[in-house]
Amino acid sequence: SRLCASAAAALILISFVAFITATKMPHLHQYEEEKFFLNARGQKETLPSIWDSPTKQLSVVVPSYNEEKRCKPDFIFLVFYLCFLQKQDPTFTYEVIVVDDGSKDQTSKVAFKYCQKYGSDKVRVITLVKNRGKGGAVRMGIFSSRGEKILMADADGATKFPDVEKLEKGLNDLQPWPDQMAIACGSRAHLEKESIAQRSYFRTLLMYGFHFLVWFLCVKGIRDTQCGFKLLTREAASRTFSSLHIERWAFDVELLYIAQFFKIPIAEIAVNWTEIEGSKLVPFWSWLQMGKDLLFIRLRYLTGAWRLEQTRKMN
Repeated sequence: SRLCASAAAALILISFVAFITATKMPHLHQYEEEKFFLNARGQKETLPSIWDSPTKQLSVVVPSYNEEKRCKPDFIFLVFYLCFLQKQDPTFTYEVIVVDDGSKDQTSKVAFKYCQKYGSDKVRVITLVKNRGKGGAVRMGIFSSRGEKILMADADGATKFPDVEKLEKGLNDLQPWPDQMAIACGSRAHLEKESIAQRSYFRTLLMYGFHFLVWFLCVKGIRDTQCGFKLLTREAASRTFSSLHIERWAFDVELLYIAQFFKIPIAEIAVNWTEIEGSKLVPFWSWLQMGKDLLFIRLRYLTGAWRLEQTRKMN
């Protein structure tokens, strides 16, 4: 009974800490410099808003942090692939939004060369003043997108871009979409057995522990919440990202927690995936941080520190 009392006291204490440290509303602040992008001629233009009517069929949001060296070949392939789709179907329209998340290298300059080559209607670069974290970078790109559908894609090309067609089919299979909202998540769950064979027991244990916490605390029915390849309808993107609090690694989990709260249909689609060297995730400390984030997500919503409301416009 003493053990139970200690556990209950610890849970109450953690809940209290989660409650008082919670940011009441998501950070939607933009610095003045983040409200503009440079067109191909190097002139400033005001960024569009997700609250405007869509003018493209697909927006691809690529969060990038110190990707000067890693993203070049995959970025070229992404643009070539989208050009290829447009040649197959001249009515297809798209844009690629690179969000430089406060990089310390030349990521913005490298990406801007593609803007100059293909035009700022197709490739845009948003340079964030400070590093926000992957979730914060994705959100800033999504809030400046023009697409009817919005694809999140990692700069390293770990997931192959042609798999967007699989996500598109998964999204369409969810129709009719309630309030035009639906999400298709790329998934690596089918590759788990193969990856376990190449991992240490410790990393495998951490992985299973993380999966259990995701299922127990936040998201049911999605085996891989962390794949950075997700396709959202414009309405689903605005509803979920305007309620998002977490800006770092665990943002995917909160995103899907919010989606399930709003009863947005979600498809989990198997995609091809290759482990890319140079990952910024430091295994043990990142898992620990993510474990804390998962617990705090659950406790903050349970205690009412965070509340889910209808969409809010960006300040």
